[in-house]
Amino acid sequence: MSSEQDYVKYMPHNGFDDESATLSEGPPDGRVHDESRTIGPRTNLLNLTPSQALETVAGFLAECGEPAYRARQVLRHLWTKPAGSFDDMTDIPREVRQRLAGQFSIPRLAVDMDVQSSDGTRKFLFRLADGQAIETVAIPDGKRLTLCISSQAGCALQCAFCATGAMGFARNLEAFEIAGQVRELALLDPPLQPTNIVFMGMGEPLMNWKAVDPTLTILNHPDGFGIGARHITVSTVGVLPGILALSKRPEQFRLAISIHAPTDDLRRTLMPVNVKYPLADVIEAARRFDRRVTFEYVLLGGVNDAVEHAMALGRLARGCGAFVNLIPLHPGGTGNFKPSVPASVRSFTTELRRAGVEVAVRKSRGLDIAAACGQLRVERLRRRPPVGAN
Repeated sequence: MSSEQDYVKYMPHNGFDDESATLSEGPPDGRVHDESRTIGPRTNLLNLTPSQALETVAGFLAECGEPAYRARQVLRHLWTKPAGSFDDMTDIPREVRQRLAGQFSIPRLAVDMDVQSSDGTRKFLFRLADGQAIETVAIPDGKRLTLCISSQAGCALQCAFCATGAMGFARNLEAFEIAGQVRELALLDPPLQPTNIVFMGMGEPLMNWKAVDPTLTILNHPDGFGIGARHITVSTVGVLPGILALSKRPEQFRLAISIHAPTDDLRRTLMPVNVKYPLADVIEAARRFDRRVTFEYVLLGGVNDAVEHAMALGRLARGCGAFVNLIPLHPGGTGNFKPSVPASVRSFTTELRRAGVEVAVRKSRGLDIAAACGQLRVERLRRRPPVGAN
């Protein structure tokens, strides 16, 4: 493993000036993708927010002499009732569809794997245009369907217990690749329509704020997927400029912070990012966040699950009114860690409640389908034949 100094040095740029905690400017055309990955010369409509897409399409159709309502028809087929291609927009004349296809693109994500657990959890591996692969998990719970989406291909954070961190960082996803995970499931037959979205898949969302920011708009906007802001949660290890940026958005998006240890010394051994963003600063950011914060805490047997750890975590959570979500280690993690035994989980939970902290224990899902973050991608790559093999 690299040294802590190397880790900090080589973290991917997050779109912020860390000294002033302000966003770096994006491309002048409002798109958030790298030009090196632009699909042909056409404008990728799915990389735009709904308002930007409507304005862009309306301007083009006006130049073509088409009535104004045509732009709204196209917009509806981007996210609200998505179409797989311009050809599938059958309420629009063929000639207009051909013109649209010559000017714009609505790229798809290829479904590489689709596996379903006995408990109803469904996991997808999407193959991207450059060969990278990302994971998405659909978790049903009564009338709720929570979609766990990825924001990066791989991850640079190297959390000791995470399979995604072990594979390293490839690149940031573009907005169309993040929101596209939701879009592809809506294109299934029958479609999957999530009630809740959590940015808890592969990658650190706030290290990719330039793409996550417009994606939040696409997910929440009534002309996008129309998912309520309180049903969308952004998870972070504690990237402070990103927390600040999220807090400045007017919508009530939720924030979850991965704590995993109640002291700097222990957290640093599990999460190298604690060097750059120490626990005290992360807790202060949670205290200043104007909405309720959730602390995510993976229980590692014999590592961070003692009563004294629970007491220290209780003090941190109580200090900023945080809800604590305890997560038993998924068997698909990495390292030589083991899940906490049930007795330790119970005593840990009891101690937090005694401290006046609201707490829940998350039930492990998808144990039979490699549902730990990054696990399906790793297993898929292991099964692929070497390049050039017959």
